[in-house]
Amino acid sequence: MIAPAIARLARFWWLLGLRGLLGVMFGVAALVWPGVTLAVLILFFGAYMFVDGAFALIAAIRFRHEREHWVMLLLEGLLGIAIGTITFLWPGLTALAWVYTIAAWAIVTGILELTSAFLLRRTLGPEIVLGLGGIVSIVFGIAMAALPLIGLFVWVIMTGAYAIAFGILLLVAAIRMRRVAKSPVAASV
Repeated sequence: MIAPAIARLARFWWLLGLRGLLGVMFGVAALVWPGVTLAVLILFFGAYMFVDGAFALIAAIRFRHEREHWVMLLLEGLLGIAIGTITFLWPGLTALAWVYTIAAWAIVTGILELTSAFLLRRTLGPEIVLGLGGIVSIVFGIAMAALPLIGLFVWVIMTGAYAIAFGILLLVAAIRMRRVAKSPVAASV
């Protein structure tokens, strides 16, 4: 027996299919044109930051009677607009900042993992795995910092592969939902 809610949702199987198709198309575009994809993602980030900052400024003006809250919203708005503007003026700087942030995170995480492995060497047992994880994190961070453009392109390729895989799954789900929508039980709901 098909639940009535599922039967109603099944009528819109084509929306699921459209999402899947768009996901596959985006994924293919990311794999074929990683530089263009990266540039578009960076510009979308800049647009988001600018718009978010503008909305925070509007909220600050509307809540200016609350002194502390107003100041925080004002600073948040100005920061968002500034980062959005910097992203549009110097998109490469934004991309490099992103890569170096990930590199720093990986190196610090690796050091913390190595430290934990050392501190737990007598109590944990398989601390070697934690230590190896720390080494891998440090090497990854150093590689990202040393070769930032490769790091960006790898990120775009991973995003493209994910979009293709997820898009295919959505297409399969859409086909299954179409079958449900065409079943006689669904037609009666």
